Amino acid sequence: MERGERAIRQLARAALPALFAVVLFTGCRSDIIFSDNISMEGERWSRYNVPLFKADITDTLNAADMAITLRSGSAYPYRNIFLFVTTVAPGGESITDTLEYRLSDDHGNRLGRGFGDIRYLELPYRTNIYFPTGGTYTFRIEHAMRREEIEGIYDVGVKIRRQQR
Repeated sequence: MERGERAIRQLARAALPALFAVVLFTGCRSDIIFSDNISMEGERWSRYNVPLFKADITDTLNAADMAITLRSGSAYPYRNIFLFVTTVAPGGESITDTLEYRLSDDHGNRLGRGFGDIRYLELPYRTNIYFPTGGTYTFRIEHAMRREEIEGIYDVGVKIRRQQR
């Protein structure tokens, strides 16, 4: 075997793992900008337990979609849920939205993905949004149901996803 052929083979062996790593990491680029959830102690959500999420946003050029994530069980006594969602921008400006989501259909069948008792829902909150400035955005989610405490809620969260072009 010639010296040149041996050098080419060694180079190929050394470059192959690096090429594989580049393909792996660029092919698995996540569209998730932020995702977090907070578990409810005892699967009960008190009106005084207001989950707070802090998302560091750097992308001010691309559109994003935002969702409220919720895991609920059959102990949840209603077909819907009302939420107050407050967004606080890095400069301190805030806006509060009142939202209603259905958790069951008209026949009482739980909506969402899951097996057995627990269902996971990704509830659309805002679509095609642009964050005007980079920085830390704060999201507060509180339930707006008539009871002070609601049972059957396992956790609540926020997910921000970069829109696909």
